[in-house]
Amino acid sequence: MLTHAPIMAIVPTTDLGQAEAFYGETLGLVNAQVATPGPQVVYRCGGGTQLEVYERPTAGDAQHTLVSWQVGDVRAAVEQLRSRGVRFEEYDLPEVKTEDGISTTGDLREAWFRDPDGNILRIHSHAGEQSPDDAAMLPRR
Repeated sequence: MLTHAPIMAIVPTTDLGQAEAFYGETLGLVNAQVATPGPQVVYRCGGGTQLEVYERPTAGDAQHTLVSWQVGDVRAAVEQLRSRGVRFEEYDLPEVKTEDGISTTGDLREAWFRDPDGNILRIHSHAGEQSPDDAAMLPRR
């Protein structure tokens, strides 16, 4: 029933204005201009997917990745995001080790970063796969 239904990731924030600056300006996501019942914003992402950011009293408590974007070249995306002020996490765990912010496991490349609330976000790619939205991943400033 849900196999072909697009999904929407939902991320909490304690400050919608600060979140809009991060997701809209820093990450370059486009507001979908969707009518919402409360303090929230919906962004368009690749492949018809969406990201909703909504305001609530607490956020950033999750100890796991909330959203992951598939990109064609993690290294290029990391460099572009760093140029916009994004700081990538470094991990040295038995199952995940990063070097210059990027983890490599087989053909999987991953890099994690946090939004202003501390929510864990990720970009990822599989070697040899091209993301259909690579050219538009991050609009140029």
